[in-house]
Amino acid sequence: MTLPVWRDWLFSVKAFIAAMLALYIGLAFGLPRPYWAMTAVYVVANPISGATISKSVDRMLGTLLGATGAVVLVPMLVNAPELLVLAIATWAGVFLYIALHDRTPRNYVFLLAGYTLPLIALPNVDVPETIFDVAVARSEEIIVGIVVTAVVGTTLFPVSVGPILNARIAKWLNDASSWARDILLARTAEPFTPLSRQQLAADISPLTALITQLAHDAGTRDVKRYAEELRGRLLFLLPILSSIADRLHALRLEVGEFPPEIQALTERIAAWIKTSFDPADGHVADQLRSSLRNMETPFREQDLWPRLIRLSLAARLGELIDLWQDCLTLQHQISLGGTSHTWRPMLRHRPIAGRGQHYDRGLMLFTLTSTILATFAAGLLWIWSGWSGGANAVAFVAIACCFFGSADRPAPFMRTMLIWSCIAYAVTGVYFFAILPRINDFELLVLVLAPPFLLVGALIPRPELSLITLLLATNFAGDLGLQGRYSADFSSYLEGGIAIAAGVLFALIWTLVTRPFGVEFAARRLIRAGWKDLAELASGSRLPDHATLTNRMLDRLGQLVPRLASDEASTLSVIDGLAELRTGYNVLALQRNRRALANQVRQPIDAMLDGVGAYFRQCAVKGERGSAPDALLHDIDQALQAVLQSERGQLRQTSLDALVGVRRALFPLAAGPIGGKPESCRGGARHPTSDAAE
Repeated sequence: MTLPVWRDWLFSVKAFIAAMLALYIGLAFGLPRPYWAMTAVYVVANPISGATISKSVDRMLGTLLGATGAVVLVPMLVNAPELLVLAIATWAGVFLYIALHDRTPRNYVFLLAGYTLPLIALPNVDVPETIFDVAVARSEEIIVGIVVTAVVGTTLFPVSVGPILNARIAKWLNDASSWARDILLARTAEPFTPLSRQQLAADISPLTALITQLAHDAGTRDVKRYAEELRGRLLFLLPILSSIADRLHALRLEVGEFPPEIQALTERIAAWIKTSFDPADGHVADQLRSSLRNMETPFREQDLWPRLIRLSLAARLGELIDLWQDCLTLQHQISLGGTSHTWRPMLRHRPIAGRGQHYDRGLMLFTLTSTILATFAAGLLWIWSGWSGGANAVAFVAIACCFFGSADRPAPFMRTMLIWSCIAYAVTGVYFFAILPRINDFELLVLVLAPPFLLVGALIPRPELSLITLLLATNFAGDLGLQGRYSADFSSYLEGGIAIAAGVLFALIWTLVTRPFGVEFAARRLIRAGWKDLAELASGSRLPDHATLTNRMLDRLGQLVPRLASDEASTLSVIDGLAELRTGYNVLALQRNRRALANQVRQPIDAMLDGVGAYFRQCAVKGERGSAPDALLHDIDQALQAVLQSERGQLRQTSLDALVGVRRALFPLAAGPIGGKPESCRGGARHPTSDAAE
């Protein structure tokens, strides 16, 4: 691990200034627990100013929501403690379930609301008449902390999200460029996309999180629409690259060596992609598009399949040129701050930005139930034991379950929480009994608090240490319990530490017992969900639009790839999610075309779609991707022959493209079919009219 750089220390100083200022305001105004204001600073502090504002707003809303729940539930159920604990547990579980439906930073509102209620309600059940005052006080103190943090973050050396977003986009495009050049130069012309390249789908998630912060940054608000357009094109770029690799592999399979004209063209495209260009100057791209239109050559009858592959490859290369030009133009617009409003997309025949996302509601309901039962069981043990300090233990059960409920394996995170919370509490003890008794003014207090908080704050920007630093900073600030008057009681201190450790330990044990499954279980559910989607798509029972299909399947792939990467020894690591996405595109195109085709053409296509649906249903039932049956290959070839003999036109061409795509996705190593009339596939497929053949 490298040492913190000057930017990390600057952030740490800003966070410490905000924390001390929040504490001072809390003490000056006589707030009951001013240390909550100090704790709030480290919860919402972020090196990016816009992210700090965003999280501050979310924390305020979540706190108010949780406080309102406490005010409503405690007086209502105070005389029925078991029902009160059940209501609190249900509240935490339901809000966690809601938070799981939003994988952007906005889900913090609901996550915070879920565990704020037990933090306020449980320690005060013995004095229900004070619950309103406690809720108001906590809200005031949290608001003081977040307002101070936002003011300091935006006025003292603010950091815009713009340069960070630009750097992320540049890195993503550089990785995509590397993959594109490898494909186009025929170094990796394989039908399967390696896991390292599928990782690009997962890398979209950090970009999405940054895009959500743009509206909170005054310097980047104008670029949000460009960033969202770019995100859609980055997603769509992945299946296009996968499809090009597949078509190049198909050509090599059929003709051995690439034809010289194709080799020369792909090398020119690779060189163009590698070289940055002025987005306003598109003459090179126009020359490449012109060359694509010259890829058609006369073919003998036995060369029909290679001709179809070439036409499909030409369409995909054209889309790659359009997409890449759009991506670089949008990147340029974002780097300029969105000052130009004259952007006109090159890729206009495809719906790009979709809203579909994949949710594993089965696992989400399990998480909801587990959180409710764990909190309720801990609450019953507290009630039956009569332990006065047990309220905090139950609250920490809820906190641990809410924080880590979305993880495939929450236990390691809970173990980390247990260890570092205990370490923070031990450091608190040293301050509590050895240092604070000697402090008699605020200036000296700031001086003695500076070393630990500045050190921890400098490590907060490290993603790999985010959990540890959050636990250290917030637990240390909260456990110190700094108030207007010093008071120390060792028995209370010890009981508080035991309650924290007992709560997290209970959540850890509960998780180990009730969630023995882990990453591979979640990965298998994602894969089977994809197969079920494809089966429904082939049967015609679900026909989403192109953009929604793209977004949902790539969203699922983005969730899947990190899981597969964490266990590359798993048999699931050979799954090619982009090939399945291409299958979905082509099936969707055939479903849309079939209604307009003649009956003698529609029947073989329907038979082929039934076979595709049956195959993926079988995969979902067995839980593994076996080889597609030879009968399905025969059905695809029959459908190809039927379409070839139909009337010429755009509908016929897009159907041919889609059948080529399905055949290549399901039978990537099969030789092409022989037969048909060569003149029937002439006439060209300009890529702006192509709607499939991914």
